[in-house]
Amino acid sequence: MVEIDFNSDLGESFGVYRLGSDEAILQHVTSANIACGFHAGDAQTIAATVRAAHRAGVAIGAHPGFPDLQGFGRRTMQLSVDEIYNITVYQVGALKTFAETVGGRLAHVKAHGALYNLAARDRDVSDALCSAVRDIDPGLVFYGLAGSQLVDAARDAGLSVAQEVFADRTYQDDGTLTPRGHPAALITDVDQSVRQVLGMLEEGRVRALSGAWVRV
Repeated sequence: MVEIDFNSDLGESFGVYRLGSDEAILQHVTSANIACGFHAGDAQTIAATVRAAHRAGVAIGAHPGFPDLQGFGRRTMQLSVDEIYNITVYQVGALKTFAETVGGRLAHVKAHGALYNLAARDRDVSDALCSAVRDIDPGLVFYGLAGSQLVDAARDAGLSVAQEVFADRTYQDDGTLTPRGHPAALITDVDQSVRQVLGMLEEGRVRALSGAWVRV
């Protein structure tokens, strides 16, 4: 028996702008990564999303990203490891407190967008992220791209780690995600998405854009 954690990014509205269908998505997932206000979200959105996730019995996670509202956190920023550590503490600490105010608890952390992709290949960045998470709460689960630097850094920091695979993204030969700027970065065909997930679960591998097989 394989138990699957279906995970989604939520809480991405900001001010008068509404993005996504969070209430509907919460009926179909088991865990949610909630934007912490740097790449998306604001205090009102965070509070509402945390409450909704708690009511739905969905595990609450923090989704820290680069401080880049205009670019939705999808543009790489040149920050020092100290800055990476501190922006992670700032964001995860906020989500942890919001979760506790509704009688819930923060369960996990998953970096967002460009920060996630950078940390997946840069050990210094992934170490800074994982150190921040450990220092906030060593019981938090750290979500990282399967087989990436994020996984190694989390384990070395003493964190429980969930190796994440994607249903709606294509892969490169090195196991990283295809950059969003590529026309084939996203999988929009449901059948193709299902085949990709089943292949990863049953065979432990995914076909990269090049046609090569990548172990996951």
